[in-house]
Amino acid sequence: MTERVKRAFKYRFYPTPEQGAELARTFGCVRKVYNMALAARTEAWSARGQRVSYHASSALLTAWKKTDELAFLNEVSSVPLQQTLRHLQTAFNNFFTRRAGYPRPKSKKKSRRAAEYTSSAFRFRDGRLTLAKMRERLDIVWSRPLPEGATPSTVTVSQDAAGRWFVSLLCEDPTVEPLPVVDAAVGIDAGLDHLLTLSTGEKIPNPRHERQDRQALARAQRHLSRKAKGDGANRAKARRKVARIHARIADRRRDHLHQITTRLVRENQTLVIEDLSVRNMVKNGKLARAISDAGWSEFRSLLEYKAQWYGREVIVADRWFPSSKLCSACGTLQDRMPLHVRTWTCGCGTTHDRDVNAAKNLLAAGRAVTVCGAGVRPQRSLPCGQSVTKQKAPRRKPWKAPRS
Repeated sequence: MTERVKRAFKYRFYPTPEQGAELARTFGCVRKVYNMALAARTEAWSARGQRVSYHASSALLTAWKKTDELAFLNEVSSVPLQQTLRHLQTAFNNFFTRRAGYPRPKSKKKSRRAAEYTSSAFRFRDGRLTLAKMRERLDIVWSRPLPEGATPSTVTVSQDAAGRWFVSLLCEDPTVEPLPVVDAAVGIDAGLDHLLTLSTGEKIPNPRHERQDRQALARAQRHLSRKAKGDGANRAKARRKVARIHARIADRRRDHLHQITTRLVRENQTLVIEDLSVRNMVKNGKLARAISDAGWSEFRSLLEYKAQWYGREVIVADRWFPSSKLCSACGTLQDRMPLHVRTWTCGCGTTHDRDVNAAKNLLAAGRAVTVCGAGVRPQRSLPCGQSVTKQKAPRRKPWKAPRS
C-alpha cells in the first residue's frame, strides 16, 4: 500500500478583533523566540565551540518564560513557540548539509508573519476550527472542501503584507494517486515572448500579469514614496495598497501556472525541462522584470511536485546543453545564436523556429537520459559525439560561525 500524500489546503479567514490581537501577539512571540534561540546557538559556537540542540533550546525557552522580562511568552500558546524552535533546528540541519546558508534573524517588517499549531493546540470538528487561547472558532471561507474524512495534523496561520489572513491545513489526501501510464513525452522550453514552447509545436502565450497592473503599481509606489518614513498610519496604509497590487499579480500568476502544470502532468508521462539559472538571469537589467514576471522557478517547483504525486517523471537537462543552437534534424551545432534570431536555417536545409527547435532537442536529450539510465541531470555532453569539458566544482571553505 502506497503512502498517502500529505497536502496543505489554504483558505482565507476573517478574525475578530480579539482573535487578530491574539494572533499578532503570537507572531511577535514566535519571532522573539526564534531570534533569541538563534543568538544563543551562535554565541555558544563562537565562544565555546558548542552546538546547541533542539532539546537544549527548548530548555532555554522554559528558563526564559520564568524571567520577569520574558514572562509575556506565557500569554500565548506554547505550541507555536516550540514549533519555531523545530524550524530553527531544520534551518541549521540544512546549513550543515550545505543545502542553505546560515540562518538569519527574523525581521519585524520583512519576515513572514506565521504561527504553526500541532494537533494538541487546535480543535477541528465538523468544519469548525478553534485555536488554543481562543474561545471562538475562526471564520474560514471554505473555497473548496477538504478530502472526505480528512483530519488536519498541523494548522498554520499567517498574514501577508497586504493584511490578508490565511489558514493552511495539512492533512492526508486520499484522492492523490498515480495516473495511468501513457506513452506521451514532451520537451518544454521556457521563454518570454511565449511563456512555454512545447516540442509538439504548441506555444503557450505569456500573460504578462505584472504589465497589466504596472501603471497602478507605479502610482501606488509614488504615493508610498511621498509618505514620511516611520510607523505612521498614512505610510502603513500606502504600503498595504502596494502590497495588495503585488498580491493580486502573484495570485493571477500562480493560478495560471497551476492550470498549465496540471494539464502537462496529466497529458504526459515524461516531461523534460531546462535547468535555468534564474538567479543569475535576473541580473540582466533589461530583462529582469520580464523574467521575474514569467515565474520560471515557480513553474518548475509546481511541475516537479505534481509529477511526484501522479507518478510522472521530470527530467532536468543541464543548463549548458545548447538546445537553441543545435539542429534537431541533423545534430549540427551552430557557432552563435543571438537572442534576436527567432528563426534560422541549418546547412541541411531545415528551417527552425528557435523555441520549437529547443523544445525538440530537450525532448531528445531527456529520452537519451531515460534510455541510458543516467541521472536526472544529464552531464554536459552533446549528441553526435560532441562533448563539453566539465568544469571543476568550486572548493568550499570550512564553516565559521558569524560574529555576534
